[in-house]
Amino acid sequence: MSPSDLSPPFDTILTGIEDTLLEKGFSFLRAEVSRPLLEHAGLSDWQGFAESWSHLGLDRYMADGGRYRRRRYATFAISGDVITRKKHQPHYQSRDYNLLNGGVERWFPAVTDSVASHPAMTAAIRTISTIADALTPPTEKPPSWHVEVHQFRIEARTGNEGRPTPEGLHRDGVDWVLVLMVSRHNVEQGVTTIHDMRKNPLGSFTLTNPLDAAIVDDHRVYHGVTAVQPVDPTQPAYRDVLVVTLRHE
Repeated sequence: MSPSDLSPPFDTILTGIEDTLLEKGFSFLRAEVSRPLLEHAGLSDWQGFAESWSHLGLDRYMADGGRYRRRRYATFAISGDVITRKKHQPHYQSRDYNLLNGGVERWFPAVTDSVASHPAMTAAIRTISTIADALTPPTEKPPSWHVEVHQFRIEARTGNEGRPTPEGLHRDGVDWVLVLMVSRHNVEQGVTTIHDMRKNPLGSFTLTNPLDAAIVDDHRVYHGVTAVQPVDPTQPAYRDVLVVTLRHE
């Protein structure tokens, strides 16, 4: 999918997102904006996709000792419209980008084959790739992007808050980041904050509804998310998101 393939209102939506990213380094998209873009890229069976978040593995690499995060992980390559899944590999961040959990290879449970090839997953990857291709200068654009996808569930309990970004305000060490809200159940807070390279605040918003999204230029801004707490402490409480990152191969 490229901007030239889009007819209004898609080209108008894309241009608006790209202009905002160029100006601010981030863009917050409500579901009514992100949905048509994702549907144009093939989004379907959203409910089936979202249900897969109930089958994630525990993140056992939490240096804070927390047991509130569940996740699955996969890597892909995308060139143009062609997405190829890579062999399962560890997730690695240097401590320059993740002081809490960085510096080690983290082997997370793999995204299942059915989820990796799901039209919602491929739509998310193609959409962020389209935007990345449009905003990356031709001399810097790689033949293919290295894609990492993370299914996250952050669970909250009374006296044990769930921290979506336990490393605090951070950059991911990639080029582009897409965060897509999947579900919020019985939680409050979870406010996303964006800061410039001097860590001065630029804006804040809350991903509330399914398909609310944030896109971040990781070279230009820091981001973080406040902890979530249960609204009703007697009921399960969780925040589910899909994170897709792109970087040069």
